[in-house]
Amino acid sequence: MSEGNNKDPFYLVREDILPEAVLKTMEAKELLARGEAKTIHEAVDKVGISRSAFYKYKDGIFPLSKVDKERIVTVSMNLEHRSGILSKVLACIAGIEGNVLTIHQTIPLQGMANVVISVDTSRMEDPISGMLKALNEMDGVRKALVIGQG
Repeated sequence: MSEGNNKDPFYLVREDILPEAVLKTMEAKELLARGEAKTIHEAVDKVGISRSAFYKYKDGIFPLSKVDKERIVTVSMNLEHRSGILSKVLACIAGIEGNVLTIHQTIPLQGMANVVISVDTSRMEDPISGMLKALNEMDGVRKALVIGQG
């Protein structure tokens, strides 16, 4: 994992084995998202759980479609100003099944350019740590780090 990125691992679990409080927390979150409940108090009353149970699980359960949408990683890199470096970076990302969504490059100053790339990592096996390791080991890449996710 990248520096400063101490996220807990995710697991794919069938709905029928989850505890009732976790499932009802998801129901309450969906009621709030659809506007069918205006407050957390109203949502938990409708699904039949306590507010404390809701607060305990609300940040730990997401529908799978929501998790898939959170697979965009923004990487900042300092690249040496030499011909072909950016092209090799893009080829590296494509080679590990990353899909480059945006690229922003500054004008090189003192032989270095900053490049910020947003990458869809949904098809990558090891989205963050593997990509960062590969980028940081490339000739011409001085530093690559994740500056955003989601």
